Amino acid sequence: MTAPNFPVRSHGLRHHLMLIAAACTMLAMPGAFAQEVAAPATGIPANAGEVQQFCANIADAARDQRYLLQKQNLEKLQADVDDRIATLEKRRAEYEDWLKRRNDFLKQAEIGLVGIYKTMKPDAAAAKLELVNPGIAAAIIMRLPPRQSSLILTEMDSEKAAVLTNVISSATDPNTSKEPS
Repeated sequence: MTAPNFPVRSHGLRHHLMLIAAACTMLAMPGAFAQEVAAPATGIPANAGEVQQFCANIADAARDQRYLLQKQNLEKLQADVDDRIATLEKRRAEYEDWLKRRNDFLKQAEIGLVGIYKTMKPDAAAAKLELVNPGIAAAIIMRLPPRQSSLILTEMDSEKAAVLTNVISSATDPNTSKEPS
């Protein structure tokens, strides 16, 4: 099969129309799509109106394909977000369970610890509480009967007793924030 011989002028027009068709095709499809568009049966468009018609015809298909790809991407992202939310919910439930068990243990330990200090002599309890974290020592003293607490504070070093008294008084202050910061 031999190529038809066109005059030189029509070759320039044909080249120009091909460039316009290629540009319209590239503008209408912003990306590589799997959809193929069949070439016109006549070969080369005869005028610019046909080129515009061709571009308009494939623009809707390209837009639909782009929307389909965007929808698929959004659905994948939504599935990823749902998986992450499920994982976080599972971890939150595990943490809440751990926190409940920890708080229950601390409550039991505190009750036992207060019982231990309740049976100690005031001078021995004072010596031991001076070595403990002031917050814990203050909590123990607050749980003891007032008479025993005053005897223990009397036996303590005056500076340590003052620190514990400040902690106890700030714990009962209504202006103290409940939120740690």
